[in-house]
Parts: sequence; C-alpha cells; structure tokens
Amino acid sequence: MQPLLSSLRRCFEGAVPAVIATCDENAMPNVAYLSQVHYIDEDHVALSFQFFNTTRKNILINPTATILLVDPVTAQHYHLHLSYLHTISEGPLFESMKARLAGIASHSGMSDVFRLKGSDIYRVQSIEPVPDTSPPFAAPLAPSLLPVLRRSIERLGACQDLSSLLTDTLACLAQEFNIQHAMVLMLDAAGDKLYTVASRGYIHSGVGSEIGLGEGIIGVAAREGVPIRIGHCATEYLYSRAVRESYLQNNASIDLEMSIPLPGLARSGSQIAVPILHGKQLIAVLYAESPEEMRFSWDDEDALVAFSHYLALAIKSLERRSDLAVEPATRKPVSKAGSKPVDVCFYRTDQTVFINNEYLIKGVAGAILWKLVRDHNALGRDEFTNRELRRDNSLHLPDVVDNLEARLILLQRRLAERCTSLAIEKIGRGRFRLRVTGVLHLREAAG
Repeated sequence: MQPLLSSLRRCFEGAVPAVIATCDENAMPNVAYLSQVHYIDEDHVALSFQFFNTTRKNILINPTATILLVDPVTAQHYHLHLSYLHTISEGPLFESMKARLAGIASHSGMSDVFRLKGSDIYRVQSIEPVPDTSPPFAAPLAPSLLPVLRRSIERLGACQDLSSLLTDTLACLAQEFNIQHAMVLMLDAAGDKLYTVASRGYIHSGVGSEIGLGEGIIGVAAREGVPIRIGHCATEYLYSRAVRESYLQNNASIDLEMSIPLPGLARSGSQIAVPILHGKQLIAVLYAESPEEMRFSWDDEDALVAFSHYLALAIKSLERRSDLAVEPATRKPVSKAGSKPVDVCFYRTDQTVFINNEYLIKGVAGAILWKLVRDHNALGRDEFTNRELRRDNSLHLPDVVDNLEARLILLQRRLAERCTSLAIEKIGRGRFRLRVTGVLHLREAAG
C-alpha cells in the first residue's frame, strides 16, 4: 500500500532539494533540481516554473515526470510519478509559491534569477518509496500541536471583550506555541488596507500602523485569503518596512500614516501570515515571525489556520455583543480650574487628530475621538456606549462590517502610548469612559 501524499509533507519544506526527471520525444532523459514542490492535496502537487529550459520543453512534449523527494529527518527517498495538467500564473496558490520562492532566492543569493513565471499543476499517479533508503531507527516525533490548540481555544473562549481576546491571542502564541513575535491587523471598512490593533514582542507596538492589501506577506495573504509561509528572509516580503523608512528619510512632507511605522524584526528568518476569515469574509490577518530560519512547519500552519478560524468566530460573536449596553446618563461638567490645558486639533478632511501639536490618529478612530471630546466639553459627558456611536449619523461611520470595537481598542491604545491627558477605560459591556485630566481646548482646522 502506497503512503498518503500528506504523510510526505515534510519532504516539501525544501531542506533537501527535489529532483525531477523528464524525457523528450525521442525518450532522451533529462534530470534537474527543483526549486519548489508544493503540496496541494492528496492527489496534486505544484512545481515551480521559472525558466523555459529542457525540463519545460520536455513537459510540453511529453507531460509525464518523476520527482525524487527526500525526508530530511529519516532520509527516506520517494519517487512521485506525475502527469502534467496545466499552469497558473495568478491566484492564491501562485502567490503562496511566489512568496516561498522569494525566501529561497534570498537565502541562496539568487534573487535576480529566481522569479516564478507560473505554478505547474500535476496529478500524482503513484508514490513509490525507494527501498533501502530509510535508516534503521525511528524518526523522532514532533510534539503534537493539538493539545496546544485545545488549550488556546479554551482560553479564548473565556474572553468577554475584543480587547482581552486580542491580548490573550498573542499571549497564547507566546506561551503555548512559543511564537514570541506576532501581531493582529484588522481590515478597514473600505477593504483596501489593514491596521494594526495588537502586537507582542516588539520594542514599539505599532498600533495604528497601516498596510495595503497586496503589500508584503501580510497584504498578499489578506488579498488572496490564504496562509503564506516563508522559511528564509525575503526582503521584498518584509511588508514594505524598508520602503517606508526610506520614504521617511527622503521626504520632508509626508503622509500622516507614515508616522506610525509597522512593528517588526530587523531581519526575519521565518514569516507566516494567516488570514482570519469568517466564511469568505476577511476580518483580519494574524502575522508571526522569528529570527530563526525554517521556524514554521506545515503543522504550525495547520494549527494557526484552525486557531484563526476560531478567532474569527470569537471576533464576530463579541462584535454582536458589544452594542447591547443601555444608554448612560449625562453627567454635569466638572470644574477643572488650574488644570493643564490640552490642545486638540481636528482636520475634517481625513479625520485626523493632533494633541498638543503631535499626531495621534486619523480616520474612523479620529472621528470618534473628536465626538467624545466635543461631548465632554459641551455636555460634561464622560461615559459613552458603542450603540450610540453606531447610531450617530454625524460620525459617518462605515457599515457594520467595520468593527467599531476594534477602532475603540486602537484609539485606547494610541492614547495610552501617546497622551497622558486623555484615556479610554472600559466600564462594562459596550460601555466606556473618557478620562480627561486637563482642560480641553478644541479647534477644527481647515485642510
């Protein structure tokens, strides 16, 4: 009985290069190394198409091939007998292979040579273990991630709000999965960019930083809706941080979002980005990285995908519950004579807020903060609910698809990092308090 293709996934990591054998119309054989063999399912694999070479010519003439795979742990060899089906040059599978090839190319110093032209799809006709290639000892078994996944899901199930869910998500990655550098980025209402709401393991949190769909490994995973895993440092997939830093250095006038750089390691040995999907709807992206090369395996990817599916359900559940609070009572203004003045400037064009001439936030979170400080000054209010924000037409909030709770968490964490005079404190389900420790001077600026 031949082995299942899924039992050979360790062979697809690229630790030992695969070899492909083809023949031309005259049965002349050709043997070459392969950059990448990608597992699709139990019956199919994809091979990287980079050059129009002898292998490619042979396949177009005689669409059969045999590849040699080697298990990097046991040294067992396998022959896979394949039939060529077709080539794709776009879509999730192609982008995933393109990203992995970029890591291989950077690792081998061949970035200028290794460019993926397409992903060749093959049907696996048979799998043949090569006799006498397995050592006389049993391969060490990797620790199972199922108990880790179970403990993590049980922990997340106890979370009562989105803030604690995000915090515990990153804590589970660190304490259970031993992933010390990670972040969660939510999709904004327009659906064209992601914004960082939580991170762990970095000097700077990067909360509020943004990245467009299709940018780096994070943006590509979000756009294609598939996990992407890279085992070696791939410069072009470091979520455009180098481009942003160069832009900051060479431009005096700069977009406001550039003042919040994305967090990240100076050099990532391994990266993995997993879209958080509710059905087919993209909610967010879970990103993790490590200075260690080949840190994330197929098993890690499987576990993190399952983890992200539960995370999506939890986010949706908490999102529905966050608007259930009753309206708070209006409080009378509190005298703050002698308190330190706090200058709050609002630019309506892009809903940007500056506090004491320093950039804080923009967009939906900026509009929310401007409403809170105006109500505080005019009505003496300091307690608010998610429901009233959702119903306030003056805010021009996007549809419910945009997670209001995530925007409030973003605002809360930006204030905690950048402002000592304002703070947002959660006081119950769907209810929060604006804490003000100075006299607010509000002004709306043109532009």
